[in-house]
Amino acid sequence: MTQTAQNEPQVLVPLTTPEEVDQFLTEYPLAAVFKAGTCHKTMQGFGVLETFLQRHELPVGFIRVVDWRPASNHVAQRTGLVHHSPQLILFQDGQARFEVNNWDITPETLAPVFAQHVPVRAGEGSVATDDNAEPYRRLMRAFLDGQLSEWAFQDQYVNMFRDDASLRSQREFELLSRLFGDPDAYHGGLHQLGAPQDRGDLRARVQALLTELG
Repeated sequence: MTQTAQNEPQVLVPLTTPEEVDQFLTEYPLAAVFKAGTCHKTMQGFGVLETFLQRHELPVGFIRVVDWRPASNHVAQRTGLVHHSPQLILFQDGQARFEVNNWDITPETLAPVFAQHVPVRAGEGSVATDDNAEPYRRLMRAFLDGQLSEWAFQDQYVNMFRDDASLRSQREFELLSRLFGDPDAYHGGLHQLGAPQDRGDLRARVQALLTELG
């Protein structure tokens, strides 16, 4: 694949209307559309995609499905693909060539597609992901200050993480998931959560995470 110029910024475009979808796909002969849902599946899927965008040149239009539903519906009508969120669709000359959905957005799934279809960068590119980790920081500080018990902190943190549909980097997703793991392992209230200390001293781990988040 042809290499692109080093440090060329990644194209990441919000697509809020059907017209913006069509304009984006006309402007970029090779592009992708990422549909963002309302839970951490979106955060995890975009984190995986972000690692490939650092090394490959692929303009990406993103649609926040709840907020920009007409744009999402237009993509489904234009492609004939059943809607999912998260959903990644690769377009070539305006036609859908590849799709992957939900938990299937993995490095193993994307690697051969990027290797075959997407140009490689000469150097690592930057991707402007969401920068809104402050709610987690506030919750962790409240716990460290003694305002929350271990169980209350775990409950609030897991629920916040489960409902987080931010477009985060893979690094940030992995950091935030470190405390309690996959929230889909918990299907109800606190009685189904493990003890907060199960992964080691909770206060020490929270302090370390705060430090790494910066």
